Amino acid sequence: MIGLPFAGDGLVHAGLLGLGILTALLFYAYEKRRRGLSDPRLWPIAGFAIAFGAIGSRVLTWDVSRQVSLADWWGNGDRSILAGLVGAWLGVHLGKRLTGYRESTGDLLAPAVALALVIGRVGCLLTELPGTPTGGAWGIILTSEQAAILGGVPGVGLHPSFAYEIVFHAAAFALMWRYRDLLPRSGDLFICYATSYALFRFGVEFVRGNEVLWLGMSRPQWFLLVILPLLLWRMLGVFGKPLRPKTEGAVA
Repeated sequence: MIGLPFAGDGLVHAGLLGLGILTALLFYAYEKRRRGLSDPRLWPIAGFAIAFGAIGSRVLTWDVSRQVSLADWWGNGDRSILAGLVGAWLGVHLGKRLTGYRESTGDLLAPAVALALVIGRVGCLLTELPGTPTGGAWGIILTSEQAAILGGVPGVGLHPSFAYEIVFHAAAFALMWRYRDLLPRSGDLFICYATSYALFRFGVEFVRGNEVLWLGMSRPQWFLLVILPLLLWRMLGVFGKPLRPKTEGAVA
């Protein structure tokens, strides 16, 4: 692929991100209805997830060593999907605490998040630095102008790392659609998705081209190294119990 049609275009990126969030909300509404969940508190909880996801994607990446104010960082600083997911997780827990809702919402949220990321990552693929050089002619090749905008290398194939993520999240959504009624406990779907994405993201970071922090690994990789043991432990607990049998009303 030669060039990116919308390199550095924040409007295109924001538009696809918004479309991803809208799609996620529509699926959330569908799945809530399919499961027979009519509690009105579920909508404020979804709102907290979106709001705190947006806040987390900015605030949790704030690098004070760059001597940039939080206000400037909010407008022009880095954004992170991982930080956004952490913020959304905190938002869900705060929303549940404020509304008094006690049931797990993970099975509702996990497929919706995967859908949002499939569409949102298309925005990243069209507008952001794709990744590191592939070592071959294949990949995304930036023009000199695009490389100057994105801070990349012109004229060589770059890993389409965001395309790899799109494929991952699309496959994850398909699997969650297939098995969303079979896992042992409510909330297990989210644990499986979060753990799988953490493992995938750790690996794909090697071709993302993010700044190396220490020992050849980026900030996201060091963050993932901290949380992966807990996620893997939780995932082992999921598969330590038999799957639930399908009910007549369940949709495969």
